[in-house]
Amino acid sequence: MADNASLARPYAKAVFSLADESGAHEAWSSVLSQLSNVSQDGDFASLISDPRIDGAQLTKLLAELAGENAPAGTENFINLLVTNGRVDALADIEQQFTELVAKAKAQVNAQVISAMALSEEQKTSISAALEARLGLKVNLEETVDADLIGGAVIKAGDLVIDGSAKGRLEKLTSVLMR
Repeated sequence: MADNASLARPYAKAVFSLADESGAHEAWSSVLSQLSNVSQDGDFASLISDPRIDGAQLTKLLAELAGENAPAGTENFINLLVTNGRVDALADIEQQFTELVAKAKAQVNAQVISAMALSEEQKTSISAALEARLGLKVNLEETVDADLIGGAVIKAGDLVIDGSAKGRLEKLTSVLMR
């Protein structure tokens, strides 16, 4: 949800700041991943909206789900989310936190969606081209989508390069329809 993305930004920055100060990026990443997964469960969504469950109970439940090895400040963070009604933004908070960590490490997570599996040479070539363009170390993730017909779509941060046959056909259709 676009609304959650903008609501999540200050929380992600605050958690990143906490993690940066304590050197606990991995621990926070793990906690946010766990909480994000829980928050996306349909049964949990109904629990959040249940008027019989008060904020303290929800905070306690989420803190227990975060685990015993959760970094310092986890329960305060959870309490802040519950108090402000932002538990549903956890997935966006996790995503933005991950991007902030990658940026701090001068890295970017890039996704290549291709019609067929890429060879190691192609992956290396794409990574090198993205690193040259973005000036960051690229962590490449590959997904195969036969619906693209041919070519690939590359997503790295805000950059999207659509070199797929499907994308080109859609552009051509759009131009012809005008």
